Amino acid sequence: MAAAAANSAVRRLPFAAASSRRHAGAMYRPCSLSMNGCGGGGGEQAPLAICETRTLPAVSTAESAAAQLGSAVAALNADPPRCRSGIIRVEVPIREGGGEAIEWLQAQRAALLPRCFFSERAAGGHLGSTGADGSASPPFSGNGGSLRRPRRPPVRSVAGVGSAVHFRRSDPFAFRDWRSIKRFLSTDCPLIRAYGAIRFDATAIVSPEWKDYGSFYFVVPQVEFDELEEGSILAMTIAWDDSLLWTWQEAMDELQATMLQTEPSNSMESPVLQMEKQESQNSKVKEVLVEKKIKLMGQSQNGISPLFLKLNDPCPKANIISLNHVPTKASWDVSVVKALQMIKESDPELVKVVLARCNRYITDIGIDPIALLACLKGEGQNAYQFCIQPPDAPAFIGNTPEQLFHRKYLSISTEALAGTRARGVTKSEDIQIGQDLLFSPKENIEFTIVRESIRNKLENLCSKILVKPSKSLRKLPRVQHLSAQLSATIRNEDDEFDILKSLHPSPAVCGLPTEEARRFIEENGM
Repeated sequence: MAAAAANSAVRRLPFAAASSRRHAGAMYRPCSLSMNGCGGGGGEQAPLAICETRTLPAVSTAESAAAQLGSAVAALNADPPRCRSGIIRVEVPIREGGGEAIEWLQAQRAALLPRCFFSERAAGGHLGSTGADGSASPPFSGNGGSLRRPRRPPVRSVAGVGSAVHFRRSDPFAFRDWRSIKRFLSTDCPLIRAYGAIRFDATAIVSPEWKDYGSFYFVVPQVEFDELEEGSILAMTIAWDDSLLWTWQEAMDELQATMLQTEPSNSMESPVLQMEKQESQNSKVKEVLVEKKIKLMGQSQNGISPLFLKLNDPCPKANIISLNHVPTKASWDVSVVKALQMIKESDPELVKVVLARCNRYITDIGIDPIALLACLKGEGQNAYQFCIQPPDAPAFIGNTPEQLFHRKYLSISTEALAGTRARGVTKSEDIQIGQDLLFSPKENIEFTIVRESIRNKLENLCSKILVKPSKSLRKLPRVQHLSAQLSATIRNEDDEFDILKSLHPSPAVCGLPTEEARRFIEENGM
């Protein structure tokens, strides 16, 4: 799957039956229903009648922001729009601080609701998006950098719960699906975004953990916390479309249900503190597994939790009960030998293939995926972090330095990333290892394959291709890679879909030629 940057951490998402609505045998559990934006029979759909963002006065605390949104829900319910389709985002800026997005998400006690999280790769950059100014790397966005709107501080992280509208099919991601997502996005509403992922190979056999994802899955959250470089935003989004059999009233009822499910505990202690107390009273538990400190910012009347969960030690402490590999090491070795034999042929059908194994762990305690994602935060320098979790389904989390591409108007930027070495213990050792990577013949061949493959694909679809720098080092906390930056110009915005289909999956996560590598991976149980 492609997520955040269509990268190696997101390679093989199997499919499931597409969901439409409750009367159509929807896959979603009764705890959370929403409109499937890919419904409607696949015909050409009219533009939404309304697509707007309503910004309420800025406040000082998350508690005040939650109260403002509660009042906005009541106002919308009393005076609903008089049209058959639309999407409305209501947002409340929080002037200073307000906590981190991942802490807000951790504090929402709504395990059965869909959840999502995306963080920027580096401070001051852009969160991957698509639309009038977006990227094929989720999140999808209509952010076109419109000159009619004042410039916002860059978004650092986004956390969301609930589903204003989701997009999912069992068939491979197609142009009509891309158009369905874009229909709910607008240059005038740059923070209405669809977060999700696209499956690596939509024809491969489904494994159970991926059945709720379809061949692709995207969601526009109902309730969202945006962490900015300066301040933050608490927002809610409501979407409806009579042609998709999802009325305004159904959307409003679902939004209110989401708010109730994210409501903090009414007892004197927070749910997390109660869990700690139960753990400490259990004689079988020898120590508190995760030390937590709650920053309580008050209780809101409308049910959106203004809690921020501070984790002094965010890494879950768990014991591994069992571990197995799919395929086994022996089977994987056989596939490696077979691949090398094919690559070394005089006229090779296969130039490169990326072989991987699935590691399945069983632990003595359940691990909250958001807590695990927070544990990766220290590794997240110069990398994207993401979490996608459909309702009552396994979570898909990752930490990756790679971006598939980014579009601003007609300008495309992308990158080649390949070759890996560890970081050095000392500065001099780190420099030496980096030089070894830069001048390694083997790593240079692998990197050149990736870079030239991307360049050739851009040349088929774009003009003004530029590669600069052609090769440099990308240093991460634990490893360093070879990297190159590429830019190009597309003819029109619809070409964005062709860029996505051409670049995903990249040779760095699949191989070259793409179809031959994909077939080898499938046939050899990778």
